[in-house]
Amino acid sequence: MIDTTSYLHFVDDALDGLAEILRELGDAHAGRRLDTPGANSPYAVVTHCLAVMEFWGGHVVHGRPSNRDRPAEFRASGEVAGLLDRLEQARRQLHEDFAAARLDQPPAAPPADPERDDAFRARTQGAVFLHVYEELAQHRGQLEVTRDVLLAHSEPR
Repeated sequence: MIDTTSYLHFVDDALDGLAEILRELGDAHAGRRLDTPGANSPYAVVTHCLAVMEFWGGHVVHGRPSNRDRPAEFRASGEVAGLLDRLEQARRQLHEDFAAARLDQPPAAPPADPERDDAFRARTQGAVFLHVYEELAQHRGQLEVTRDVLLAHSEPR
């Protein structure tokens, strides 16, 4: 079982990485998409990450109401400064949610479809939080590559 300090260290590192990428891209590039089918903008991906944190950590683990609109997460756009503020609010909430969790216990509101892969992710509150970190880490890597490509294509050659 992982302790609170260790878990939040890894989560914070992933969130810091996402925030740094947004700052590097700024408003000029954070809303751009790669020229490939199905690509999402960095702004949208970070919006999705914040929704993942709230849905899984808040709704699934603690039973808070959720009106999540997953497709809308990937259409999100706006200014980086506002998204960075939301990221910090979501970080504080996740810290509280993790500290209040009983990691070996089942979550309050597991996903409804037991046949989906989500059922395994929601076996315990600890597994739910592992899934949250999984999402943050994979999307950080995605955005590191996205940032590099977006900036390479925006600089004079």
